[in-house]
Amino acid sequence: MKFRDAAQRRQWFEQRLEPLLDRLYGNALRLTRDPDDAEDIVAEAVGKAWTRLDELRDARRFEGWLFHILTNTFISEWRRRQSRPKPAPGGEPPTPDDLDIASFTLFQQLHQPFLLWWASLEEQFFNGLLQEDLQRALDSLPDPFRLAIVLVEVQGYTYLEASRLLGVPLGTVRSRLSRARGLLQKQLWEQAREAGVIADQGRPGQGGSPP
Repeated sequence: MKFRDAAQRRQWFEQRLEPLLDRLYGNALRLTRDPDDAEDIVAEAVGKAWTRLDELRDARRFEGWLFHILTNTFISEWRRRQSRPKPAPGGEPPTPDDLDIASFTLFQQLHQPFLLWWASLEEQFFNGLLQEDLQRALDSLPDPFRLAIVLVEVQGYTYLEASRLLGVPLGTVRSRLSRARGLLQKQLWEQAREAGVIADQGRPGQGGSPP
């Protein structure tokens, strides 16, 4: 990108940034789950985009370029935090990848848009879920699983791109996605059971099955 002077550069940047701020914050909040952290991530990403604006070759790609910077900014901070030692009194707790959810198979598979319906009543219930209910289920996932779902299913990164962003092998991304989908199934099953849509017959794989 070439500009006549600094004033034109700033005006161009601000005009394109302003309509995206709400979505940037919403995306950052989905990643961080904390309003203050989300604001910090947005501020840092905008600052990086401003200083790197000359690297943007095609003005039409500004939006995707900016959101990619936001994601990279969050992932970098998240990975720094993960690298810090975390003393665990009373012994080392199991890592998220140690969680065993293989027995919970509410659906044959789970993919965007997240849910596969099996009967009209259940379909009506899940279609009626508020956005915040779905977001709450997503937020409840342990970070490694949640980030895999957000990157691949929500933001549209490929498995390979997600593995590079997270700094883990491709197979780990696939494993975390599979486990994240299972945990989401479990959360939504509980919501349906509490709402009385599904009879309390036990979880699938534990003596009960979907009606």
